Amino acid sequence: MDRGKIENYTLDDIFEIFKEKVDAILIIHAELDCYKAISRKGIFSDIIKESGNYNDLIEKLFYNFNNSSKRIASDYHVFIPLYGKFRGKYSKRLKLVYDNTPYIIQMTIYPLDDKNIYMLILDELDNSEYIQEFLTNEKMNNIQNTYLFSMYVDLIKDTTSSISVTELSEEPMVAADLKYTDWRMMIVNMIWSEDQPLFLEHTEPDYLKRNLAPGRATSFDCQMQNLEGKYIWVKLIFSRAETNNNDDFRFVFIVQDIHENTVELLSTLRKNEELASKDSLTGVYNHGRIETELYNAIENKKVSERSLSIMMMDIDYFKKVNDIFGHSMGDITLKHFVTISCDFLISYNIKMGRWGGDEFVAVCYDINASELMTIAENMRIKISEAKFDTVGNITCSIGITEINKNDKVKEAFERVDKAMYSAKSSGRNCVKVLF
Repeated sequence: MDRGKIENYTLDDIFEIFKEKVDAILIIHAELDCYKAISRKGIFSDIIKESGNYNDLIEKLFYNFNNSSKRIASDYHVFIPLYGKFRGKYSKRLKLVYDNTPYIIQMTIYPLDDKNIYMLILDELDNSEYIQEFLTNEKMNNIQNTYLFSMYVDLIKDTTSSISVTELSEEPMVAADLKYTDWRMMIVNMIWSEDQPLFLEHTEPDYLKRNLAPGRATSFDCQMQNLEGKYIWVKLIFSRAETNNNDDFRFVFIVQDIHENTVELLSTLRKNEELASKDSLTGVYNHGRIETELYNAIENKKVSERSLSIMMMDIDYFKKVNDIFGHSMGDITLKHFVTISCDFLISYNIKMGRWGGDEFVAVCYDINASELMTIAENMRIKISEAKFDTVGNITCSIGITEINKNDKVKEAFERVDKAMYSAKSSGRNCVKVLF
């Protein structure tokens, strides 16, 4: 038969061409979670088994990344069954990455007699122009779009629709009959545990109805597991449709990727917080920060069995160092004193800060007075034996006290202060303890 003449084609001819050209034909039973391959060619001979689980097939074909063959995090597999339900004929072009090679696939669904049985037809598009067009569009979308997820919600009907996951496909994914209340309790497991109470509060239907007028939006930042299973910073946005009907509770829900900006911001804040907490000369905590450390430690001791002690150090005759050698050499002496002290204390859970001038306070965790007495004495000897540029040798006086559950900050500080001055009045260069 001359196929060059259109009028000569018959239905039987078309069926023969169809059998010859189509790459894969599968019969699917969604309710029983199974499929059977009627025919397989090309890459589908490797990708698709002769029979198997429908959910596994969904994961291979639909539920994958646009740009890699990596599997999506297992927590998100709870949504896989929602992909494979179709109400009628359906067609979609999708990208499949197999052995690190992208393939553009044309997928067509035909429902058969039973509403849960479908015929699935798959064709690899072999024209390189299709691939180039697909990849170009994908690149533009990735550049323009920081939104990972979007969804339309009707709180009155308790429905979701037009669900789209940017990393999976360009088109909204199919998720038939997914209730908003069900989605909410499924997705909460992808939220960082500490952020889950906030998520549940702000996504609760009554909360949204009470707090969002038509046309208004609300958002909050939290950590959420992405499709690779990594927790990233996202902004969750709820925007209520702007209508004249106050009983119309339709919303758009969006997840925006803000991870890079948030990590950079948090890093900057931590650096600024650290700078604001440090003494500019010596690098240990400044007065405000060590005072806060002291206050928090004493308050926590009220409900803790951990040992807690305080140590106060004062350089002996430091005024003479400034008077004889100048304030610049005094600063150098202070820095060297702190370096020796911190190096000696580094193996202990001790936080040290400059109280003012040549006085330093250390909050000593998990150390009782007897243990701290030994530590302080050894440190005193270390300092007295150290060589200081120009100045030569210096000594220090140290006072210590142990904190009990009934201590208040003021009385505890007065006690360690008296202990230090007791060391001063006892001839300096010694350690005194006061209970």
